[in-house]
Amino acid sequence: MKLLVFVLNKEELLEEILEAFLELNIQGATILDSVGMGAILAQDIPIFAGFKHLLQGSRPANKTILTVIPEKQVEEVIKAIEQVVGPLSEPGNGIIFILDVDRVHGLTKTF
Repeated sequence: MKLLVFVLNKEELLEEILEAFLELNIQGATILDSVGMGAILAQDIPIFAGFKHLLQGSRPANKTILTVIPEKQVEEVIKAIEQVVGPLSEPGNGIIFILDVDRVHGLTKTF
């Protein structure tokens, strides 16, 4: 099992991402409101406000999506996400990272 963590920079695409998850039979995810370091530095710490123009792709708010998926599904989920947001190699489209999960309790589906 894997924990897929996706930081979605374009909040307006959240519904499309969740639809893509459902098409891949991913029936559960947790969505968190999040803010990137660049936004905090640029808005809340006056000494860094002048560097706001250097933070390309930085948005005021993000959604962080967490879901546990089978290892065999990782690549197709990444592909589906990129079909919605564009290539993750481009700034501002988001970030994905994957972590190993040893055990999960509380899910109705067994992996």
